[in-house]
Amino acid sequence: SRLDGVACGTINPDLTSGSQMTQAKRLAENANCGFVATVKAGKFDLPGNDARAWLRLPNPNGRSNTDVLRPWANGMDTTRRPSDTWIIDFGVDMPEEQAMLYEAPFEYVRTNVKPVRDQNNRSSYRKYWWLLAEPIPRMRAALKGLPRFIATPTVAKHRLFVWMDTGILPDHQLIAFARSDDATFGILHSRFHELWSLRLCTWLGVGNDPRYTPTTTFETFPFPDGLTPNLKPDAYTNPHADAIAADAAKLNQLRETWLNPPEWVDRVPEVVPGYPDRIVARPGHEADLKKRTLTNLYNERPTWLVNAHLMLDAAVARAYGWDDYTPAMADDEILRRLLALNLARSGPTAQPKGKANA
Repeated sequence: SRLDGVACGTINPDLTSGSQMTQAKRLAENANCGFVATVKAGKFDLPGNDARAWLRLPNPNGRSNTDVLRPWANGMDTTRRPSDTWIIDFGVDMPEEQAMLYEAPFEYVRTNVKPVRDQNNRSSYRKYWWLLAEPIPRMRAALKGLPRFIATPTVAKHRLFVWMDTGILPDHQLIAFARSDDATFGILHSRFHELWSLRLCTWLGVGNDPRYTPTTTFETFPFPDGLTPNLKPDAYTNPHADAIAADAAKLNQLRETWLNPPEWVDRVPEVVPGYPDRIVARPGHEADLKKRTLTNLYNERPTWLVNAHLMLDAAVARAYGWDDYTPAMADDEILRRLLALNLARSGPTAQPKGKANA
């Protein structure tokens, strides 16, 4: 048989060779961790400078607009430069009578969102026009109490994972993972999860870019034993957890220094405490900084980046017990092993271990 002009042993129903990945099952140990984030269905977003002006305004309820204004991020904020966009967020179920007491944000939504929502086919969108269309309460509950979370663009040329401060509200063009530990970050950013996600994702757009879907690409992915998402980090039992965490933190630190060289940027505290600092280009470095994006970095793949990923992959492979792993190992062999692990854990006798949350 031949697939894409290459000889292969078998061709699967999903037009791939090698392991039949369509057999992969969702794993209970991965549940309630990865979420498609919020949907606006209206102009709730506004420039950061406008939001900062509102943060200083008084309200008739005596409360600050910090209750309902948050930095916001979508997929392009991760693959390009942050856009300094904020969002008006009245939460999951704030009543209209309470929302209107946040005067400037409410009037902005009444003017810019309500006329559009009044024409929406969904009755709930019309009735609760001041709320985000899909506020994703399960995601908010899972993220509560974490200092940061992992995010990946829903659609992107490269499968990239980044850290986000939990003060930031993610858009539905991001997948949010309720994990704050470096080991999980490292496993997700390993070659093994990338291969798995590319084989089980969908494809979208003119560029045929991979689309990450939590149900098929995350909830099916078998993490190494003792490092599964239903375990708290202090309950990890895999002896390689610390090595993965160290390599993942190093990768992130190197990338962040490349993206925002200290010689080119200033970190400016927000007007009120509790929000992440703004990164602002120093005079004369605006054009330089604009080119420093994760997409450009992974297009170029400098030697230091390749090496950082190779070290991370080696640590994750050891956590799987793959002592024979080398970078030359074939993709199909990696997928065969991962699929076998998935099927073993999702079988009728499989039992999830540990307690949920990060």
